[in-house]
Amino acid sequence: MTQQQYVINRKLNILDLGSTLNNVSLACKNLGVSRQHFYDIKQAITEDGIEGLLEKSRRSPRIGNRVPADIEDKVLEYALLYPAWGQTRQSNELKRIGFTISAGGVRSVWLRHKLEKKHLRLKRLEEWSAKENNILTESQVQALESAKEEKQAHGEVETYHPGFLMGQDTYYVGYIKGVGKIYQQTGIDTFSNVGFAKLYDDKTSLAAADFLNQKVLPFFDEQQMRLLRILTDRGLEYCGPVETHKFELFLHLNDIEHTKTKARHPQTNGSAERLNQIIQNEFYAVAFRKKIYTSVAEMQADLDAFMKHYNEERTNQGKHCRGRTPMETLTDGYELYKKYVIEKTEVTSAVETQ
Repeated sequence: MTQQQYVINRKLNILDLGSTLNNVSLACKNLGVSRQHFYDIKQAITEDGIEGLLEKSRRSPRIGNRVPADIEDKVLEYALLYPAWGQTRQSNELKRIGFTISAGGVRSVWLRHKLEKKHLRLKRLEEWSAKENNILTESQVQALESAKEEKQAHGEVETYHPGFLMGQDTYYVGYIKGVGKIYQQTGIDTFSNVGFAKLYDDKTSLAAADFLNQKVLPFFDEQQMRLLRILTDRGLEYCGPVETHKFELFLHLNDIEHTKTKARHPQTNGSAERLNQIIQNEFYAVAFRKKIYTSVAEMQADLDAFMKHYNEERTNQGKHCRGRTPMETLTDGYELYKKYVIEKTEVTSAVETQ
């Protein structure tokens, strides 16, 4: 029951009790209200019906303190033309063309129209462009592109079909007595969330390339798909001169585009980071309590069994999976791969989902 429903029911109960007792004074005394209140309720129903029982705000807008309508319209116009500007910048620019308004005044207009955040102003710009089919100005285009880069810097990567982008990362598993340091090469298809993992005793460009050669590319070959692009951080195992760096050379020979994360923004490769966390929490944290490993091969066998479970049995709540397993998502996404890669349909800015 909402607050308004509660108020209405309480007032109707006063009238009902007066009618039941056939005594207004007694009903008001029992409910602790005045007779005047009883007759006010009765009059409100007579004049306005049930809506007359709603609480009426005693506040009235202080129009004298509000920004003049012509200045408010200009603020909204500038918010559309220059959505990336802050309130101080917009205030200063408006003053230059004869519209005097403080930074706080600009913000008050934004708050009134729910435009106080940059992403809200950008959303308004996108809606305006789509609805009116308007041509964007250079500043509007730059603002939208800047917002896209910012989203990617915080882990939101656009991916259109299976094989479009794979995130790869190196994860330090730990030091195992009798085995030594163990590193894991992790890969994940960012559309379907199909994951790959292989253990090594070092973190080198050769290990990074071997991982693709042994685990990733054979899988995509089985699915009759190509891997188009790989996203990594800027670690030495992933970056170097193409002529001498084994990982870069491997990508070049297999015609795979290499994209690096933004400096000091490892969350850009958030899919691989999340898979590392899943493997740590659901596999290593359990396996190391149940078993003592004596070799990398022994660990790899159990890791392979877990990855099979992850890909084929464990439901995933990712953006494209939405409760399906990664393999189900990849299979269902083959039509998108066929559309964009085989039939070479142009990729639009909107991400298609299943």
